[in-house]
Amino acid sequence: MELRQLEYFVAVAEEQSFTRAAVRLHVVQSAVSAAVKTLERELGASLLDRNAKRVLLTDAGTALLPRARAALDAARDARDAVHEVRGGLRGTLRIGTLTSIRIIDLPALLGEYHRRHPGVLLRTSAAPTGSLGLIEAIIEHRLDLAFVSLPGAHPSGVRLIELAASVMDLVVPAGHPLAERSTVAIDELAGSDFIDSPAGYGNRAVTDRAFTAAGVPRRVTIEIADIATGVAHVRHGLGIALLPRFILRTDTEGVVSLPVTGADLVWPLSLAVPADRTPGTATRALITLLDDYLPTARH
Repeated sequence: MELRQLEYFVAVAEEQSFTRAAVRLHVVQSAVSAAVKTLERELGASLLDRNAKRVLLTDAGTALLPRARAALDAARDARDAVHEVRGGLRGTLRIGTLTSIRIIDLPALLGEYHRRHPGVLLRTSAAPTGSLGLIEAIIEHRLDLAFVSLPGAHPSGVRLIELAASVMDLVVPAGHPLAERSTVAIDELAGSDFIDSPAGYGNRAVTDRAFTAAGVPRRVTIEIADIATGVAHVRHGLGIALLPRFILRTDTEGVVSLPVTGADLVWPLSLAVPADRTPGTATRALITLLDDYLPTARH
């Protein structure tokens, strides 16, 4: 049994596809198939069900998967230890990000990480379904860690490290009837046209939960993937929006923001890592570096 065989088996199990596993491993699909077949022959058991639309684990494959991951993690840690002695970390760190994380200066954070560990290749990616998509990628081990917003949620399969939080305020155009108010109660917003992110995004979950808890109906007329453009959408009269205060630090021309009373409108930011695997040295180095970049208070 070779580590390469275990690596290919784990990739197929996590991707549920020989094709996607080959792309992930940067090898041809035939090499993946051959390695898995050799592993099955050596173990004397079928590890994967190839008859389904997706490649699924057999009972034997399910039993092997956590042990295969542990073996690969041990080999990774051994390589990391040698690389540290020889002058630095090596490898690839796969980072999931939100479309806008202005509460933390992510480019500055990654820049400092790169200066300290230039041998680590950083790969960042976002998910079209927001935090929920990133969590799915963490559980499936397609990401090493991810910045997510999961208000009130504690999904199984991941460990969350709380980083920061921001209150969400109502943003209206300067000529809106509420623009002269200092605060607004959540029940006064029934029937308004809202701009919001798609389902799965953290800020959408915060808002939906708040309106549901208050028993107030809400109508979302425009969905936007990039929360940072919310102010511009409000400014041009496309609706009103609930946005984290860190979005409103500089971009306030033509709009007015005000607190909403009677609602829990706190947008949280956390770091998610797999719960069933020990983070590698490169991952732990980024977690340690985050301490220097965390906000000291809610905004």
